This record gives sequence, structure tokens and C-alpha cells, in this order.
Amino acid sequence: MIRIATAQLWVHDQEEALAFYTKSVGMEVRSDVTIPEMGNFRWLTVGPAGQEDVAIVLMEIPGPPVFDAETQAQVRELTAKGAAGTVFLTTDDCDAAYAELSARGVEFNEEPTDQPYGRDCGFRDPSGNNIRLTQLREM
Repeated sequence: MIRIATAQLWVHDQEEALAFYTKSVGMEVRSDVTIPEMGNFRWLTVGPAGQEDVAIVLMEIPGPPVFDAETQAQVRELTAKGAAGTVFLTTDDCDAAYAELSARGVEFNEEPTDQPYGRDCGFRDPSGNNIRLTQLREM
């Protein structure tokens, strides 16, 4: 059996992303480790409460030797435009989650609407990543 353990998002500022995903979205910190031997590389993960086996890596866009400066700038630009990926979150009540997150300061770019697969809405994190919040319809 293969299971998903982590997915990764590029973020422009790990502290800003950490505050957003924990305080605004309500996720928990799973790991926050700085590795001096790797140039103070920071492994930062968050995940939803009650779902301990899945986490999101909030990865700061690396420079050399991983990415050259031009590639780093391109990834940063694509992330800011929302073109670097999407995270899909599910909830039992899209409208209630929308209200709760809005009250915490999350700015949605799409209000809850009915879709063939359920009811969903969308927002972007401070780096520009698209986040979908979906109440899946029972089939």
C-alpha cells in the first residue's frame, strides 16, 4: 500500500506561511527543524488537526545550488501568480468553514458554490498558492 505522507508548497516567507496556516487556517505544526549543516535549511510542516498522517511542507524557494537565481525568481513569480500548484482541503461543512476562516482573516477569492462534485470555495495563501476547500458530495 502506498499512502501520501506530505505534499510541498513553495512559500516566499516561512514565518508568514507558518502564521497563516496555523492561526488563520487552524492547522498544527508537525515539524520545525533547522539544519545548520545544510545552510540553516528549515524543514517546516503543518497539518490539519485530527489527521496526523498527512502534512504540508512549507518550503522556502531555494537558491543555489538547488535553483540558480533565475530559476528561483521564476518559481517565486509563478507561485505569486498561483501557478505553482493547488492544495485541496476537505470539510464536512463548506459554508461553516468559510465563515470560520473568514472570521480569522482568510481572504477568499471564491465564495462557496455548488459544483458537480460538492460545494467548494477557494483562497490563496500569502505566497499566492491556491487552496481549495471542498465539501465533497456523497455519490
